[in-house]
Amino acid sequence: MVEIKTDAALDAMREAGRVVGQALAAVREAAAVGVSLRELDEAAREVLEKAGATSPFLGYRPSFAPVPFPAVICTSVNDAVVHGIPTGYRLADGDLVSVDCGARLDGWTGDAAITFTVGTPRPADVALIDATSRALDAGIAAARVGGRMGDISHAIGSVAREAGCGMPADFGGHGIGRQMHEDPHVPNRGRPGRGYPLRHGLVLAIEPMLMAGGHDAYHTDPDGWTLRTTDGSRAAHIEHTVAITDQGPRILTLP
Repeated sequence: MVEIKTDAALDAMREAGRVVGQALAAVREAAAVGVSLRELDEAAREVLEKAGATSPFLGYRPSFAPVPFPAVICTSVNDAVVHGIPTGYRLADGDLVSVDCGARLDGWTGDAAITFTVGTPRPADVALIDATSRALDAGIAAARVGGRMGDISHAIGSVAREAGCGMPADFGGHGIGRQMHEDPHVPNRGRPGRGYPLRHGLVLAIEPMLMAGGHDAYHTDPDGWTLRTTDGSRAAHIEHTVAITDQGPRILTLP
């Protein structure tokens, strides 16, 4: 069931989203050559704790997962697309890192992701991040009252395909509110004018995931969580929680 949020709920979700944005900013600041993924997780934990927020990621176990998720952020490096588990791996020069983070505050949830390079960036990685950012911007721009879900999906998919990127077909964005994952599903490809109607108070986590190799194939690591490109190409994931309002899209996860 899709829950339409009140204006008061949107304001409360903005506070949860602000914590997410601050946690991602702290992770980005902490990331450097030699820093471990677990240390990035600790940086995010400190922000959540200071804000009095909890993590919707920690202990989360959907039906496909063999074990509960053990961290407050997902850290997906190089050819990992999403859902990477923070380990003792230490960042190397030129790594491409996607970090996904959520926060629950006063009963409401925010969810966002960033992708960045560590040390000396590869030009191809910079282009991939740019394409993923533009895909997100296009999806957000299409998140308007009177539109349809397919408008968002088509906007994201069009940018991705124009950039020559692949996308994991089974994964996309989602509704969000009191729970991290709510209806409706937000595909990263679709036909304009189709799908769920966009109304004031609908809140969506919009999250393009682009794979540089141009192929859509992926597989899951033995950890049961990490999605990885089958061709070994690099991947990027950028996300915001966005409220659809009569005044236009409202991004709730800026720091």
